[in-house]
Amino acid sequence: MNEALIRSLTPGVLGVLVRRGADFAAAEDAVQDALIEAVRGWPADPPRDAKGWLTTVAWRKFLDATRADAARRRREDLVEEEPASGPTASVDDTLQLYFLCAHPSLTPSSAVALTLRAVGGLTTRQIAQAYLVPEATMAQRISRAKRTVSGVRFDQPGDVATVLRVLYLVFNEGYSGDVDLAAEAIRLTRQLATAIDHPEVAGLLALMLLHHARRATRTAPDGSLVPLAEQDRSRWDTKAIAEGVEILQAALARDRLGEFQAQAAIAALHADAPTAEETDWVQIVEWYDELAGLTDSPVVRLNRAVAVGEADGPRAGLAALAELDASSPGSSSGGHPLPRHAAVAAYLHERDGDLATAARLYAEAAHKAANLAERDYLTRQAARLNTGRPH
Repeated sequence: MNEALIRSLTPGVLGVLVRRGADFAAAEDAVQDALIEAVRGWPADPPRDAKGWLTTVAWRKFLDATRADAARRRREDLVEEEPASGPTASVDDTLQLYFLCAHPSLTPSSAVALTLRAVGGLTTRQIAQAYLVPEATMAQRISRAKRTVSGVRFDQPGDVATVLRVLYLVFNEGYSGDVDLAAEAIRLTRQLATAIDHPEVAGLLALMLLHHARRATRTAPDGSLVPLAEQDRSRWDTKAIAEGVEILQAALARDRLGEFQAQAAIAALHADAPTAEETDWVQIVEWYDELAGLTDSPVVRLNRAVAVGEADGPRAGLAALAELDASSPGSSSGGHPLPRHAAVAAYLHERDGDLATAARLYAEAAHKAANLAERDYLTRQAARLNTGRPH
């Protein structure tokens, strides 16, 4: 059975069952049982109406499971509503499933896993491999998420902001494991963009495309990290960049600025620069000011300090970093709690000529790095400064 066909049919069939009264967990289990039967029977006897076949079989699976449950009496009246075996009307339930999977009652990690399972059509094993955790651990996480949303009324889902945050988390998981979560997030966001007219959905899609356009140049052949300034821009995906910029411009024209549009504008300015030296850092600082006004995020202010350092010199960047430190509780002792703070401080101190401080901070940043590639890169930076080699 074709995997792309499974992905395209699963959300619609699942949505039909939920709209007809099945709770989410039982509906998802029934759909999976129907897919198993499809794998066994379709190669020899493919149905004329794939979705209708899956809907009918899944509904019967659900009813069988319900009859075996203590709640059998409450669900017997649903038998007469069993869908006909003929062609099924094409109804897009994907959007409703996005919102249910991104319900605020779920933790971010559980919402991401449930979205990939129910909407993305990935298996539990694939999701576990992508997150580099045991399959049993991921199965428990997804089961808990399904139990959590089972009691949620279908007309009380999460809001757009929650859905977008889940998709952004999926994208930022990157490229580990057998499943490319970045590409999967783009695919899911494209689906959402076709179903809902919202400038922030467009902004997120543009942001993903602009970042993903640099994928081939983000690491060297040996797997080591390549910073933005050192990437081979001739290898960037110009088609993805053009699409991202076009989507962003249309979103910005609606004059309803949100954080994903602002982030996409920054990414577009990086993508537009023929070389790192030609980057319009002054305009990037202005966009970071807009973004800080929208989110008041310490991470945004940290990135803004880098941009200020590029636009106005390292001393100005360090001053912006000091402003962030002054407003961050607990940053004066034991190291700064903000991820990448030490790496940013090291970079700015190196540009300012304080190589000893920069080397110490690079080593500190390496110790706190979130992944092996980042740790190795920062360790090499510290070693380079300690041996007096030029950048």
